[in-house]
Amino acid sequence: MNPAVFSWTIAAVATGGVILRPLGWPEAIWAVGGALLLMLSGLLPLSAALQAIGKGTDVYLFLGGMMLLSEVARQEGLFDWIAALAVQHARGSPLRLLVLVYVAGVVTTTFLSNDATAVVMTPAVYAAAKEAKAEPLPLLLSCAFVANAASFVLPISNPANLVLYGNHTPPLGAWLSRFALASVLSLLATFALLWWTQRRALQGTLANDEPESGLGAGGRLTLCGLALTSVALLAASLRGLQLGAPTAVMGSLTTGVVLWRERASPWPLLKRISWSVLPLVAGLFVMVASLDHTGVIDALAGLLKHATSANETLTGLGAGAAAAFVSNVVNNLPAGLVASAATIKAQSPQPVIDALLIGVDLGPNLSVTGSLATILWLAALRREGESITFGRFLSVGAVVMPPALICALAARLLAGS
Repeated sequence: MNPAVFSWTIAAVATGGVILRPLGWPEAIWAVGGALLLMLSGLLPLSAALQAIGKGTDVYLFLGGMMLLSEVARQEGLFDWIAALAVQHARGSPLRLLVLVYVAGVVTTTFLSNDATAVVMTPAVYAAAKEAKAEPLPLLLSCAFVANAASFVLPISNPANLVLYGNHTPPLGAWLSRFALASVLSLLATFALLWWTQRRALQGTLANDEPESGLGAGGRLTLCGLALTSVALLAASLRGLQLGAPTAVMGSLTTGVVLWRERASPWPLLKRISWSVLPLVAGLFVMVASLDHTGVIDALAGLLKHATSANETLTGLGAGAAAAFVSNVVNNLPAGLVASAATIKAQSPQPVIDALLIGVDLGPNLSVTGSLATILWLAALRREGESITFGRFLSVGAVVMPPALICALAARLLAGS
C-alpha cells in the first residue's frame, strides 16, 4: 500500500474510533493507538511526532486547569446551586426556566469552556428538571447547544480556539471586535430555533419552585476561585499571552485552597477527572502531523490560497461552512488542527481564519459526533439513565445550526479585517 494512503487509513480508523468508540474502548485508546502505529511503522518520524505533541502544551495546560476547576465546582455543589436558583426564579414557567438555564450555560461556557457546560452543568440541570417535574429534554438540549454556540465569545470558551490559532490567540480587544456581533447572533439564533423545536414540550407549569438551601462555604470559595481565574485569563488575553499556564495555575490554586480548608485528600477528586482527554488530544496532534507529512495539508493550503485570491468573502463563507460540516464527520478538534495548519501555510487573511473558527466551534451543533463537548454531554446523559439517538439530535441540529452559522459567518465576514 502507498505510504500516504496507509497514513490516511490509520488516521481515518483512529478518528472513527474516537467518535464511535467501538468495543466500548475509551476515545484516548484509539487516538494514542493511531499515533503509535504511525510512529512504529515509520510513516511519521519520531522527531516530527514529538514536535507535534509539543505544539499542544498550551492546550494540555488549559484543559488540565479547566478540568480541575470543573471538578471542584461539581464536588462543592456549585452547579447544583445554580440549577436550583434557576428553578426558583422560573416561578413555575418552563420557558423561563429554559431561558435561565441557557443564560447559565452562556456564562459557564464563556468563562469555563464548553466542556465544563457539557460535563458539570448537564447533571445539575437534569436533577433540577426532575425536582421541578419539568420535561428534561429541552433543558438538556440547551446545555449541549449553548456549549457550542457560546464557544467563540472569548478565546477561553473552547479549547478548539487555542488549537486553531496555534496556541497564539489574538488579544482580547481584537477578539471582541471581530467576534462580539457574531457571538450575539449565534446565541440568539440558537436559542430562538431551539425554543421553536421544543415549544410543545415547554407548555404547562413547573411543580416545584420552592427556595433551595444556600451555597456552602466550599462552594463560595470555589466561586471566588472561578471569578479570580476569569480575571487572570482576561488579563492574559488583553496582553495576547498564552492561556494554558494561568489556567493550570489558577485551577491548581483553587483546588488546593478548597481541599486545604476541608482537610480533604486530593486523590478522590483527581481520580474523578477524565485525564485521558490529554493523551487523546496529543494523539490527534500526531495524526494531523502525519497528514502534513503526506502533503494533504499542502494541497488544502494551495486550494485555500487560490480561492482567497479570487474572492475572500466567498472563500470565508465556503471555508466556514466546510469546517462546520467536516467537524461533524471527523470531530472538531482534528478539523481545527487541519484548518490551523492549512491557514498558516496559505497565509490566509484574518477574516478567513475567523470564519474557519466559527465553523469549527458552531458546526458541531449539527450532530452528537461534532465536538468533544457534545460527546461528553452524551456520556453525562447516559450516566443519568437518559439517552438521545443520533437521529433525534440531528433532527434538532439540522434546524438550529445552519441559520445560526450563516448569521455568525455573515456578521464576521461583513465586518472586514
